[in-house]
Amino acid sequence: MKKETTKQRIVSEAVKLFSKNGYEAVTVEQIATAVGIKAPSLYKHYKSKKEIFESILERMNQMDFERAQEYGVPEGTMDEMAEKYAQTPLQKIMTYSEAQFLHWTEDAFSSAFRRMLTIEQFRSRDMSERYQKYLGSGPTEYMADLFTQMTKDESNGMQLALEFYSPMFLLYSMYDASTGPAEKKKITAMLHRHIDRFAKRLARDYGINKEV
Repeated sequence: MKKETTKQRIVSEAVKLFSKNGYEAVTVEQIATAVGIKAPSLYKHYKSKKEIFESILERMNQMDFERAQEYGVPEGTMDEMAEKYAQTPLQKIMTYSEAQFLHWTEDAFSSAFRRMLTIEQFRSRDMSERYQKYLGSGPTEYMADLFTQMTKDESNGMQLALEFYSPMFLLYSMYDASTGPAEKKKITAMLHRHIDRFAKRLARDYGINKEV
């Protein structure tokens, strides 16, 4: 594994601190101490805490893009990519959804980012909007667009999205409250069963081919 540069370590340590104490409570000096450098050295890489946060967002967006590319799911609005949404195989969507959950829970950087947004959503309008984009209305609306195009049922796309994503959203909280590897494993198994049953339901009720 490639060793992080000092600039990358600043971002990694910052998101860890933000996830524990919240964005506003963490100082540049605390971030520098976590990295093992002095604040003046940190300022050689970033001008402010806000600039560090912007780098965190850039990394998150890059990882989102890379996962979409890896799993071959559409990136863009339904108006831009309606045909691609309609042609995305159901199995690919289910596999991607499970990968997303594991990314948000098991990847150290993304998990810390998610916890930070969970804390800060009640303190800042900007953070609340970001929380919704990454974890609330954003993924729900994305799934609604997919299901609308796949089922050719505009009236039911959002309902299907709510039924699919709501249990996943709940499982994030259960995962965070779990006390050890065995309990976490049970939660990921619950997720897998939910996704598999939902896929079978769509295949049955809408005649969608489950396989790629």
